[in-house]
Amino acid sequence: MDEWLMQKIQEITVEEQAYLDGRTQVEKNVYQYSGARTLSDGSCQFEVDSQLFLKKGKLITVRHHSRFVEFPIHQHNYIEIMYVCMGEITHYIDGKELVMRQGDMLLMNQHVKHRIKRAGAGDIGINFIVLPEFFDIPFQMMRKQNVIADFLAGILRQNNPIPQYLNFRLQGKKEISNLMENMIASLVNENAVSEEKHHPEKTGVLGRLDINNEDVINQYSMGLVFLYLINYIDTLSDNSSHSYEDIVVQSAMKYIDSHYRTASLGYIADDFQLSFPTVSRMIKKVTGFTFQQLLMRKRFQKAVMFLVETELPVEEIAANIGYENHSYFYRQFKARYGVTPNQYRKMHKNDEAIKF
Repeated sequence: MDEWLMQKIQEITVEEQAYLDGRTQVEKNVYQYSGARTLSDGSCQFEVDSQLFLKKGKLITVRHHSRFVEFPIHQHNYIEIMYVCMGEITHYIDGKELVMRQGDMLLMNQHVKHRIKRAGAGDIGINFIVLPEFFDIPFQMMRKQNVIADFLAGILRQNNPIPQYLNFRLQGKKEISNLMENMIASLVNENAVSEEKHHPEKTGVLGRLDINNEDVINQYSMGLVFLYLINYIDTLSDNSSHSYEDIVVQSAMKYIDSHYRTASLGYIADDFQLSFPTVSRMIKKVTGFTFQQLLMRKRFQKAVMFLVETELPVEEIAANIGYENHSYFYRQFKARYGVTPNQYRKMHKNDEAIKF
């Protein structure tokens, strides 16, 4: 990260100095108007209000997460994206501990309730405070169904009160960190003079975005970040509210079941807009087997069924399950079952149940 930017985001604000001087609780008036209403479900009285950070008509801003104090359970009336620049930030969501380290990213919709462990001087997290309308362009950049598109669709519908969050463990992914740092820099730098006029000692806002060319640049930059995240979907934390790995793997298994003769890993990768290595890693992680191993297992299950339940010639069975090379089929069958296909047929012809 640029030295100037790192220095800027490490500066201790007046709010943080109060915590260092002995204040033990969050200054709620920084985050919500005095006398703010209790939420309708009565479960969370601390709702952070975007109006305290965004100028009227603006869609996005950033502020660094206030250190030196424990944040009680709260939620926001906007979309929050936290990006960790240094150290670590620990969240607690639904009783789960979520430790974010340098380069990690957390996306939360308006309905997520969470608390945050006290951060030290070297723990720098940047909060993107974003209104739903900002995501119009990033959503349009999503061409197929994927976990990011589903998350954005839920935000834009605004009629789904289900808490949703995505936690990506992205250490070392330079293409993403470069884009995030560029957006942070543009938001910090654009209104450096305006910051002073809007009392940064109270809000801690690092910058505000006017509706201009920077607005569009940051929308497309965020869209590019999301497209990169699709390539790194295997970095999605297990304790995120989406189990996207399971969705992909279940789809792959159904696809193998119905298209075992011609199935290819490329079809799944294209369908979910993921890279071959990413899909392969996800399948191996969830099932313990590679795509080819799962495909071969299904094909030989069908081969055994045809051998025992039909009189089809072995060569025709091989072709029916996707093996035009009969010699390869024979070798693989014998390696798996210890006998040739014809021997297997004779041994199990009268079996009541097929032996896989």
